[in-house]
Amino acid sequence: MVTGGVTKFAKAHPAMDFRLMVKRAYDYALKGIPNLTADRIDGTRISYFSDHFARQLKAASMVQDYLGMNPKGSVRLEWGGATGGECFQAAYEAVASGRMDICLGAGFETMSRVATWKGNEFIALASDTNFDFPLGGFYTGYYALMVVRHIYEYLRLGRFRGVTDEREAQRLAIAEGSRIMSQVSVKNHLNALHNPYAQYPKRLTVEDVLKSEMISYPLTREQICTMSDGAAVVVLCTEERAKEFTDRPVRVLGVGCGTDTMRLADRPFGKVPLMPHEKPKDYEELRYPGVHSFRAGRAAGIEAYRMAGITNPNRELDFIELHDAYASSEIQTYEDLGLCKYGEGYGFVERGDPFLKGIDYGFPTPKAGAIPVNPSGGLIACGHPVGATGLMQAVFAFWQLQGTIPKHFGDPTLQLAKPRRGAIHSHAGTGSSVTVSILERGFR
Repeated sequence: MVTGGVTKFAKAHPAMDFRLMVKRAYDYALKGIPNLTADRIDGTRISYFSDHFARQLKAASMVQDYLGMNPKGSVRLEWGGATGGECFQAAYEAVASGRMDICLGAGFETMSRVATWKGNEFIALASDTNFDFPLGGFYTGYYALMVVRHIYEYLRLGRFRGVTDEREAQRLAIAEGSRIMSQVSVKNHLNALHNPYAQYPKRLTVEDVLKSEMISYPLTREQICTMSDGAAVVVLCTEERAKEFTDRPVRVLGVGCGTDTMRLADRPFGKVPLMPHEKPKDYEELRYPGVHSFRAGRAAGIEAYRMAGITNPNRELDFIELHDAYASSEIQTYEDLGLCKYGEGYGFVERGDPFLKGIDYGFPTPKAGAIPVNPSGGLIACGHPVGATGLMQAVFAFWQLQGTIPKHFGDPTLQLAKPRRGAIHSHAGTGSSVTVSILERGFR
């Protein structure tokens, strides 16, 4: 990867249609590399989630035309919430296969053109419309169900095992889980105060998050990402071409993807697929995956780690930009990606591992900086224009590895000290499809 660009993610960009948003991100990406011109790009991979939001079929063809890329080859990508992550991997594969020397990946969504309730209905169409959707299945309801089970498995049967009154034990467990999820929300919103591209940068307390509007128990408004308008682009090329454009490229070291059933009720039970640093005895009593974990995320992580030669992500990754559509799913994904064992996600937050050093979050984070997660602010704070989100993660990871966050953000706070490797993670549906890509600082 040699360059990338992002528009500000916003509730609405009424002055721009999807073509202009992509063009703005594209122009930003190319302006710093004068010898990378449109005629040198061999083809494109373009992603957006829903024709409903764009009110336009084949919108990717209109972007292709607007960028002046005709008659070059192009493929439109769609994979639910993981659409942008799949686009990134498709662009990588176009180059890695030898089909192209230089490939442009571009993604967008314009979600503001419809009312919020209608937008939620469109998003819910990415659930099983024969079974889940007719039951009123908006996604927040699904994720609330999943985190309640996650809390039961790992807090009710853990910290509150000794409480014999079942209702009281579950009440205490959910209160504890909600408090810890709120710390994730505080982290991401506060990080975003230093990211000018973010939709919702703000300083919150745990109490602010807990007192915000209840959307689907126990998930509150401040623990949930929102619909957005935005676009992002990346340019990937061969190593030989990269040398022509920059002395600070970023190498795609590994890619992985995983899938699972659309219906939660169809998820089977089996053994936990193990990371290299885990043992079968770690999970002898765990019924997996149930609805408390994302088997697709675990599969994607294992494949990407294997390709990248990573045996322990905590030691070999410096940061992760992770798909936190909900504060709850961020904690679940810590476990799926092997940052901690299943059942240890809440303690992982309390120790402070995913927090940045040098930022006062308003509560103790003793191990801050161990492996920062969502230093950009994640989806909760940056927003989630679905087709652009995974590419946004790639751009922010690229700048992080280049050491150019101060330049692009106008603020050095979020820049890590000499990061070598990072990961990006995109997630769709209730975990029906997930991508993980490992990026590494290139030659200098």
